[in-house]
Amino acid sequence: MRIATWNVNSITARLPRLLAWLESSGPDVLCVQETKCTEEQFPREQLRELGYEAAVNADGRWNGVALLSRVGLEDVTSGLPGGPDYDGAQEPRAISATCGGVRVWSVYVPNGREVDHAHFAYKLAWLEALTKAVAEDAAGERPFAVLGDFNVAPTDEDVWDRSAFDGLTHVTPAERAALASLREAGLGDLVPRPLKYDRPFTYWDYRQLCFPKNRGMRIDLVYANESFTRAVKDSYVDREERKGKGASDHAPVVVDLEL
Repeated sequence: MRIATWNVNSITARLPRLLAWLESSGPDVLCVQETKCTEEQFPREQLRELGYEAAVNADGRWNGVALLSRVGLEDVTSGLPGGPDYDGAQEPRAISATCGGVRVWSVYVPNGREVDHAHFAYKLAWLEALTKAVAEDAAGERPFAVLGDFNVAPTDEDVWDRSAFDGLTHVTPAERAALASLREAGLGDLVPRPLKYDRPFTYWDYRQLCFPKNRGMRIDLVYANESFTRAVKDSYVDREERKGKGASDHAPVVVDLEL
């Protein structure tokens, strides 16, 4: 089974590239983040033509997540159970389902904006709720993983230059402690191999030639339980998909399993 995660940064803008990538890479399951469309606007028919069912949690703004599967979608849960509200509502940042016997979550963790912003406190509360919500599955025997854009670089090696992030979000002790709580719940950080250079970055800003200069971050993560991790045969960042006109600022992360 091949499972992947990709922040597409607008599924409408990225649809031709998404469809081509699904055909060339052939994932059985794809976790999608930042759809930026309503559920009604989601391109279900085009995906169905390639053999993919879709479970979608989206409201048309800058968030939105989805699961695409050609091995079944069962027991779908839309949203983060017990998750916090922001501006009076729970944002569409999580969706989970069982696909071919594997339980997967697609998550888009809040950005946090600035350390002293209310959105940062919301981010930490969201991650705390995620840890509680996945604890039972994390400890179970069924293969289980949470995949998506976590908006946190787990270590200093996961950013191109740690000094460039002084005082900024994504690298703070509080955010990294939230990831440590996930690990304590029974989920390990599955680090993919890079296809180029020595560090498996997954995100490069559009500005200041960050991609050609490889000024990136590893923030698209796969947190998996022991049953899932034992089945992993390969994992890599598809850096090629970040190239060219109309690319997302994130690259897909691909995991191959032998179940």
